[in-house]
Amino acid sequence: MISSDALKLSTPHAASNAGGQTLHDDADADHYDALNVGNANMNQQIRSLTDIGDMTRLLHECIAYERSIDGELETLLSQRQELEKSLGSLYQSAEVLEFVRSDATQMLASVQSTCALADHVSDKVRQLDLAQSRVQSTLSRIDAIVDRTNCIDGAKNALDAEDYETAAKYVDTFLQLDEEYSQGGGGAGGLALENGRETAMEQRKQLMESKQKLENVIRKKLSAAIEARDHPNVVRFVKLFPPLRLQEEGLRSYVGYLRKVVALRARDGYEGLLEGLVDQGGGGRGGAGAASASFVEVLNDLFKDIAFAVEENEELLLDLAGEDAVVLAIQELQEECNSKGSTIMKKYIEHRKLAKLSKDIVIHNKNLISVGVSSSEGPDPREIELHLEEMLLLSQTSEEYFHFMITKMREAGSVGAQISPRTSNAFKSGSFGRSVQELIGYYINLEEYFMVENVRKAIKIDEIVLDGMTTSMVDDVFYVLQSCSRRSISTSNVQSVLQVLNNANNLLNNEFKEALQRKIREPNLFLKLFSGGLPVTKVGTEVATALNNADVSAEYVVKLKHDIEEHCMETFSGPGEREKIKSWLTELGETSNSVRQIGTQGLELLANNITPRLRNLLDAVGIVSYELTETQYAENEVSDPWVQKLLHAVDMNLTWLQPLLTTNNYDSLVHLVIDTLVKRLEVIMTQKRFNQLGGLQLDRDARTLVGHFSAMTQRTVRDKFARLTQMATILNLEKVSEILDYWGENSGPMTWRLTPAEVRRILGLRVDFKPESIAALKL
Repeated sequence: MISSDALKLSTPHAASNAGGQTLHDDADADHYDALNVGNANMNQQIRSLTDIGDMTRLLHECIAYERSIDGELETLLSQRQELEKSLGSLYQSAEVLEFVRSDATQMLASVQSTCALADHVSDKVRQLDLAQSRVQSTLSRIDAIVDRTNCIDGAKNALDAEDYETAAKYVDTFLQLDEEYSQGGGGAGGLALENGRETAMEQRKQLMESKQKLENVIRKKLSAAIEARDHPNVVRFVKLFPPLRLQEEGLRSYVGYLRKVVALRARDGYEGLLEGLVDQGGGGRGGAGAASASFVEVLNDLFKDIAFAVEENEELLLDLAGEDAVVLAIQELQEECNSKGSTIMKKYIEHRKLAKLSKDIVIHNKNLISVGVSSSEGPDPREIELHLEEMLLLSQTSEEYFHFMITKMREAGSVGAQISPRTSNAFKSGSFGRSVQELIGYYINLEEYFMVENVRKAIKIDEIVLDGMTTSMVDDVFYVLQSCSRRSISTSNVQSVLQVLNNANNLLNNEFKEALQRKIREPNLFLKLFSGGLPVTKVGTEVATALNNADVSAEYVVKLKHDIEEHCMETFSGPGEREKIKSWLTELGETSNSVRQIGTQGLELLANNITPRLRNLLDAVGIVSYELTETQYAENEVSDPWVQKLLHAVDMNLTWLQPLLTTNNYDSLVHLVIDTLVKRLEVIMTQKRFNQLGGLQLDRDARTLVGHFSAMTQRTVRDKFARLTQMATILNLEKVSEILDYWGENSGPMTWRLTPAEVRRILGLRVDFKPESIAALKL
């Protein structure tokens, strides 16, 4: 029997061996829990056991549990040495920590002492710093008083010695000191130390007296220098205004001086121009040329003087009043340009009698419109051309001047960046700008007259050019139009460009087109091409030249359009201006198409007079049989029944015109003849009956036609013969169903020109194809 004391050693928990592994399974653990091993009621439970088996089992379990406890005890005892070592090290660490704690306590006391000392020292330093700043402030105020005294004495001495630059520097220094210490309060200039208020006020009063005296001297000296046009001294005294805080006055004085210089130089130039005009007496073409050079030279000198005044003095202007000074100077000098420039321009208009010329031109044009012939000769276009060149130079140099000055305003810093298109237009809207616009108005009238008269003259004296394919009119007219267009673009005025180009377009659409059509519409001209069945070379030359005129003119219109566009894009940079010009160029493109249409109509007339000469040969095709035997097919290869005869007739009636016509016209004529021939051949072939050899013959005939006409023209002709070629393809099929190999998705690169109904009708031309097979096709 197991004693109760032995059983009390058991615990309700599972035992573990030295490796930490469980010695009992879950069932044993549950059993121990059920028996409450180690519990005080264990004895009562044991007494309640009656079965020997249960007792034995419990005994074994208790023994096993006891062994597990022994294992645990052995494990714990094996760790005894390590635990003793750890305890020993803890004792040693405790001693060290005690020393550390003692040192930390001492350090804390030392830091607290140092902190208190630092707070005390910092307080003393703050007090010293405050005292030092007060001392420095007092010293600086004392220095300022001394400096102010030096400035007063220096200004007086410099004035006595007439050293105005030094005096101005002393005044500037005094005013800077006054401004610097004005924020400090306490009397005049913030320099009021004890009993110092009166001293500061007295110093300021003395300095202001010297400043006023210096200002009076500088103003007198500057006025004298301006009167004497002594530029170095003007610059010298103007530079003294900013130190005296008189920037605005200095700027106004200097800009006024620049304007006066420009005005005097412009007056001298204008008076010299007037003297030159008197000496020339306004006579002759040579006198006109010299006078124009004088007008352009005087106006250009005015522009140069203004531009030079701005560029050379830009730095000084910036020093005087900053970025606003440049804009102000430009605006003031522009007033002088408005005055003198408009005077020069009006004198030119008066001297050249442009108003009278314009009136004479209007009267001349009215007479032409009313009765068709002018009762008096208009102005000489050669004289007008001289005036146009003069006006071009005046307008061009004016536009360049405007562009330069507006650019200068935009570049003048922040103020310049605000220059808007409206401001730019206002700059050009002064009296000089209006005089330029007046000149442009006269220029447009004269340019239109010059253009119209020369174009009419070119048309009037039109003649055949030796070894040329066109008459003289074409080159002459387009030379005039190009010259006038380029000249209008050179004025740099978009309105004059649009007006002149519009006049040029009207001339092309009216008088020039009428001249082109006049010869083409001449009655019976084309009927005279052949006399007694033979070509008439003289008539052919007249017809070809008329047609060539239209063809070359259409090309010239396109070239003129490109030339104008190129020059306009180089001259005008504004998007609005470019859009206006491009819109007009679209109209010029339409003019080119209408001119080309004239040539096309003439070529159709020519073709209509040639194709009737081929009619007999085409009618002969109608009696040719295409139901061939092999012998007939072979004979046709040796002796062609109709193709060669037709091509020979085509050559006889067409090729003699090739050297007379332009390449484009000749190619167009060949294609017009082809159109007529192909249409007639298609009709003829649909009225015949074919066997397979007949289809092969038609295919051979079509290839011969394509090859011959391809050699006659540089353009492709295959598309013209496409329907006829496809008819031949259908007619040489072996059976009806083969068409499906070429139709629809099986057509490959070929595009069918025949409709499904036409294909069925052509298949029906084969004598050996059954109608029911053709009707059954799904095309």
